[in-house]
Amino acid sequence: MHLNPYGEYAVLLAGSLADDWPATRSGIVERTRAYGMTMAFPERADDHARCRAVLDDWLRIVDAPGPDERAALLNAQMAAATAYPRMTDHNGEGWHLHYRDVDDDLPRVLHAVLSVGTALHLTTRGMHRLGRCAAAPCTNVVVDVSRNGTRRYCSPRCGSRDAVRRHRARRSGR
Repeated sequence: MHLNPYGEYAVLLAGSLADDWPATRSGIVERTRAYGMTMAFPERADDHARCRAVLDDWLRIVDAPGPDERAALLNAQMAAATAYPRMTDHNGEGWHLHYRDVDDDLPRVLHAVLSVGTALHLTTRGMHRLGRCAAAPCTNVVVDVSRNGTRRYCSPRCGSRDAVRRHRARRSGR
């Protein structure tokens, strides 16, 4: 049984959606597939807008000022989105847990997966391992899945840009 199928991939999916929002529902579904979700979702006319609302709620967790606020937001989101955990063995993936009802639509599934996955990520890796890129003016999401827990930038490019900025600031201060 997979003990944590929701953790890392769920927050990486959320970060990917936040940094590059798909223009269509099918784009969202395609992104979920790229991050390992295999189940079909019943389609509703307002799925795209409702998924955006789920993501905007998730971004409140990213931007929470501290661990207590972050935990309170996550607890509220999990209470609103999740169902009793249930074991499932669909699509040949092996036995694992779902924290949602069977046949939920795409926004409900995203709400459950992102909230539970983020809670698992933060409680197992550290409450500080989610935030925004440290290279202003970039505001991309940083999901820290590094071994040492020190990732501050959304990409090597932003890390290099910030290093150059710091170097130039030191040189001009002489």
